Amino acid sequence: MSDKTNVAATVTPNKKKSQWVDVWRRLSRNKTAVMGLFVFLILVILALASPLMFDYSKQVIKLNVQEKLQGPSAAHPFGTDEMGRDLMARVVWGSRMSLALGFVTIFFALIVGGILGAVAGYFGGMLDNVIMRIMDIFLAIPGMLFAICIVAALGPSTLNLVIAMAISSVPTFARVVRGPVLTVREVEYIEAAKAIGANSSTIIFSHVLPNCMAPIIVQTTLNVAGTILSIAGLSFLGLGVQPPTPEWGSMLSSARTYIRDYSYMAFFPGMAIMITILSLNLFGDGLRDALDPRLK
Repeated sequence: MSDKTNVAATVTPNKKKSQWVDVWRRLSRNKTAVMGLFVFLILVILALASPLMFDYSKQVIKLNVQEKLQGPSAAHPFGTDEMGRDLMARVVWGSRMSLALGFVTIFFALIVGGILGAVAGYFGGMLDNVIMRIMDIFLAIPGMLFAICIVAALGPSTLNLVIAMAISSVPTFARVVRGPVLTVREVEYIEAAKAIGANSSTIIFSHVLPNCMAPIIVQTTLNVAGTILSIAGLSFLGLGVQPPTPEWGSMLSSARTYIRDYSYMAFFPGMAIMITILSLNLFGDGLRDALDPRLK
């Protein structure tokens, strides 16, 4: 008996490892996905290294009216804004804020929505109907409009922005998780786990969700891109990150007054948003194809 157990324990990890190796092999053949991943990793590195590259108090938020509205130059590659602050420093530090808010928001939405979707799909019946009808009500409201209402009610701040975006993203994750859970709960190893007396929480978190990771990973990747764009939109409207904290949307909002004569003020934060969203979408599309078993 012990020999059979050891063999099974050895085969299972190797099988899972080989599956992820196959996924990476298929992903690496997709040049656009690899390019998207490479660009996004550069953005992450810049965000992490921003404190080493620019002094926050002196170059990012400190007013310097003597140098305001200067075009791109050797001293200021992206130029300066209406307060004389270095735009390159603010764009790089803005990546730190935008990426952090995007990942934190999706993390909380994934936790809450994933649990609701897993519970609804696993137990089914009346509980499934109640949870999914509530999610349908939220899905009937446009996500951006819903987030605007929440931030307007709670007040503009970074914390309220995260709360609003997380709540608006929960129904999507609940739907995404529920679908594969409905399929996985019927397979033999779930019945075996029930037969040996495993409780429902153990089955859901140890057996059901780990086998539903492919659509969850893809949805998470694509939703981070959408969330970063939505956060920038709310900040542009004055409902998100408040000045002088650098954030791409708020930088665009400040630049709109000067866009006719100083277009570079809007160009660089706008390009940062575009490159980030494009890289994540390219990577997410490639990851979706790599995780699809029908495309092997």
